[in-house]
Amino acid sequence: MPQNITSKDNHANSELGLEEWPCSQAGIDRALGLATLQWNPGSLGRAIPSGSRLHIQASQIERAEQVPKTEIKLYHRRWIMLFLFSSVSASNAFMWLQYGIISNIFMRFYNIDSFAIDWLGMVYLLTYIPLILPVLWLLKNRGIRDVILVGSAFNCIGAWIKIGSASPNMFLLTFLGQFMCSVGTVFILGIPSYLASVWFGEKEVSTACAIGVVGNQLGIAIGFLVPPILVPNVDDMDELAHHISVMFYITAAVATLLFILVVCVFQERPPLPPTQAQATARSIPSGQYSYTASVLRLLRNRPFILLIITYGLNVGCFYAVGTLLNRIIIEHYPGEEVNAGRIGLTIVIAGMVGSLICGIWLDKTKTYKQTTLAVYFMSLVGMIVFAATLSLGHLWVVFITAGALGFFMTGYLPLGFEFAVELTFPECEGTSSGLLNCSAQVFGIIFTISQGKIIDRFGTLAGNIFLCVFLLIGTVMTGLIKSDLRRQKANMLAKAAAAKQMSGQDYGTTTLISNPQTPPSQA
Repeated sequence: MPQNITSKDNHANSELGLEEWPCSQAGIDRALGLATLQWNPGSLGRAIPSGSRLHIQASQIERAEQVPKTEIKLYHRRWIMLFLFSSVSASNAFMWLQYGIISNIFMRFYNIDSFAIDWLGMVYLLTYIPLILPVLWLLKNRGIRDVILVGSAFNCIGAWIKIGSASPNMFLLTFLGQFMCSVGTVFILGIPSYLASVWFGEKEVSTACAIGVVGNQLGIAIGFLVPPILVPNVDDMDELAHHISVMFYITAAVATLLFILVVCVFQERPPLPPTQAQATARSIPSGQYSYTASVLRLLRNRPFILLIITYGLNVGCFYAVGTLLNRIIIEHYPGEEVNAGRIGLTIVIAGMVGSLICGIWLDKTKTYKQTTLAVYFMSLVGMIVFAATLSLGHLWVVFITAGALGFFMTGYLPLGFEFAVELTFPECEGTSSGLLNCSAQVFGIIFTISQGKIIDRFGTLAGNIFLCVFLLIGTVMTGLIKSDLRRQKANMLAKAAAAKQMSGQDYGTTTLISNPQTPPSQA
């Protein structure tokens, strides 16, 4: 590992303009110094100025040039960590939608109104808001393994509580079980970008993040598909209770198995970092890191604030559509509960494909803002087309338009995570993604309640137009985000520094060989 040199400036400050470091000789020299700096924040985490920007003394540069390049390595086990996490995320996401997609059945079973059944989905969104900051503190101080372990435990506990609620008078117990699962999602939802950065190389980090997001989408897809099959709309209440109990037992068994696997298999991080950027992040002493200061720096980062708002608008619309999809479809196609689930499945499967394609595209091109803006605009177009064709009377048309909507709207999820990491590097990836998700939960609650009321009073078309307006606002705001790809620039500068260091060593060796010192002549 390279030796650290203390600087009076904080290279982790989110206001630091990496774009101002040219890849010239002076820029490379600064990069060499940066690779060996300790993180030394001033009050509230702001940089202690010694000039307008980062200043590196000549002695520091000389010492930096003597530091070898940090060893990096990719481990095969990274894929096990990724797919295990994705499975936990899928289990948790399934429980979010297992009520909403057959809401009419549960309304009759528990004898409750539509607003009460909507809260079984919205509790996932509401719980996230007050708990995300403590969870982010835990992530930074205890690590990713403990966070996923706690999230998996809450998911397992909630699933077992639900088993006792398969009775018409047990709505409060089923709500408690759903609440426990919603606590678990706070520990899980923002992990993909953090896990990808800790375990994966720079040429696959966006793809890994996309796979992590796809795990959550897979759970949503199963949540759309399986409940209508396991719980048919039968009249006999005892038979209905049996079907509901079977569904709850299956979900509890899966959640328990995944919890055991997390305990036995999941690891904190690889012994060696996968990238030079991650090596730099590891060099920050934990004792000098201030969680509060990190959040404050992020909240002063204007491009990131714009991304927080636009991400919340887009994903909030997705949450509203997912929660209310059964009501939207049943209004136009009565008795089509199973097809409502299949339409939801189509939305998410198309989104999984979109997520993977976007992740691979980002790894190839690094065009974060352009891709994000294009996908956001197409989400708006997809929502408009979905709203316009819903009442045509042809389910096959709804399947097509819903698939197009899902491809772009849920395909946007990993784009937002990865764009946030680029805008906020070297801040903790979990913190940036957690704030994005917090925004999504806030807008999700607002949009779900508002669209539900609009649908009840004016119909589904007005409710969908309501979402289109906010997607248009989000598209415009996305175009205003300044593209400051700090993580990419850090990797480029580290490579340039290593190349300069290597060329200097080669030059010195060549000089020594071509000009050997002659021993002094004997008297």
